[in-house]
Parts: sequence; structure tokens; C-alpha cells
Amino acid sequence: MHKATAAARTQELERRQEAPLATPTDLKPEATKEVAGAMNAVLADVFALYLKTKNFHWHLSGPHFRDYHLLLDEHGDQIFAMTDAIAERVRKIGGTTLRSVGHIARLQRIADNEAEYVEAEDMLAELREDNKTLASRLREAHNVCDEHRDIATASLIETWIDETERRTWFLFEASRRPDSSGH
Repeated sequence: MHKATAAARTQELERRQEAPLATPTDLKPEATKEVAGAMNAVLADVFALYLKTKNFHWHLSGPHFRDYHLLLDEHGDQIFAMTDAIAERVRKIGGTTLRSVGHIARLQRIADNEAEYVEAEDMLAELREDNKTLASRLREAHNVCDEHRDIATASLIETWIDETERRTWFLFEASRRPDSSGH
């Protein structure tokens, strides 16, 4: 009887390990697949943008160092705050999410910047364009959510679009050259 009990426990453990992470949801399996796919791609982009923002934050130099350093630190915090909410949302609807740096690299659409030195103005311009790209990708993911009536994910995305547009605006204004009047 002892061997039978041990065998039953082993079989139960194997069954649980092989079972998918099936979170209950009223979304259809196709909706879960499509929304999770869109959001995992966004999550990969968010991680890529976070790391690039922190890279530039760490490697800034020049006369506006303090202002830009603090701005990018604030942006990095805001971008990183999105990561857990995105991943948890994917899990709430029954999907699975990113599992490794390699997984991020396979899905990210925002390019890395590994240059030894980048001028501060070029950093701001690159991050401005990356944030614009992220806003566009968030809108694409919102469309997927709308198609499948995933109102909760769409609602979160709307907030992230607003935050991303604010970062884009700040990066634009911070990188403007003064006009002839000094403004």
C-alpha cells in the first residue's frame, strides 16, 4: 500500500507540473492568446525602454546633467512600474508571460543602444522616439483588447498611453534649442 500511495503522489505531482497555468476567465481562449501575445510584446518593449532609459541616466554628461539625470530617473521609475501590472494582467486573463531576458530579446521591438558614448541631446531624442513608438504599440494592443472586449486591460493601457505621451512631451521640451530670445 505504501508503494501505491507514493506512486499516486508522484503521478499527481507530475499531472500538476504538466498542467497549464489555467487561470479562470470568461474570455475565450483565442482572446486570451491574442491579448496575452500583444501584452507580452508590450512588456518586452517596456523592459527594453526601461533599460535604455536607465543606461542613459547612468551615462549622462554635460551642462544639463542634473536636470536630465533626474528626469530620466523619474521616467525609469514610471516605466518600470508598468512591468508588474502588465505581467499580472496577462496572468489574470489566463495567459503566461515573459520568463527570461532571452524571451524579452526575442519579442522587443525597441532597439537597444550599446554605444560607448551618446550625446545628451541624442539620448533625449532617441528616448522621445522610443516613447512615441511605445505609445503606438500600446494603441495597437488596445485595439486587440477592444476586439475581445477586455475592458480591464484596455483601461490600464489608456493610463499607460497618457504616461507615455507625457514622457514624450517632457523629452521633446527638454531637448528644444533656445530661440533667439533665449526661450
